[in-house]
Amino acid sequence: MAIQNEVLAALAARRSCRAYTPQQVTAEELDAVLTAGTWAPTGMNRQSPVIVAVQDKATRDKLSALNAEIMGRDGDPFYGAPTVLVVLADKSVHTWQEDGTLVLGNLLLAASSIGLGSCWIHRARETFETAEGKALLKSWGLDPDRYAGVGNCILGYPAEGGIKPAAPRKPDYVVKV
Repeated sequence: MAIQNEVLAALAARRSCRAYTPQQVTAEELDAVLTAGTWAPTGMNRQSPVIVAVQDKATRDKLSALNAEIMGRDGDPFYGAPTVLVVLADKSVHTWQEDGTLVLGNLLLAASSIGLGSCWIHRARETFETAEGKALLKSWGLDPDRYAGVGNCILGYPAEGGIKPAAPRKPDYVVKV
């Protein structure tokens, strides 16, 4: 018999959402997800990541356009999600990428646990290496020479068909020695 508890069930239930309603998440939901992100483990507890919560539509749309341009595509790589949580980290900390990745994992899991849809959207590093991305960092009070993008966690209420069933786990995913 496998051990089961609330945390393990939440881990197994989380899925990426790729279609959202336009309704903005509540302040209470956003705060719950952001708080979970701050509790992610970081190398030597340096807490190098920063989470920028973007709910302003113009800024969200600008981030989406930059991300799409990097992909060489048109359309919205944020799948219509009304909130984008940009995770950045201090490049002077040798575990900055790992630290930011753990923050993103906590954000995704917390969102799922309270009924929100979420998805990790890549290309944050490339976004904040552009002149426009660096200007955004400055406007947020962050030093573009210090911080690098790790990833974007899009957030919102799942639209019909936005979450697909889980694929079966690969039999060779775990190797015991």
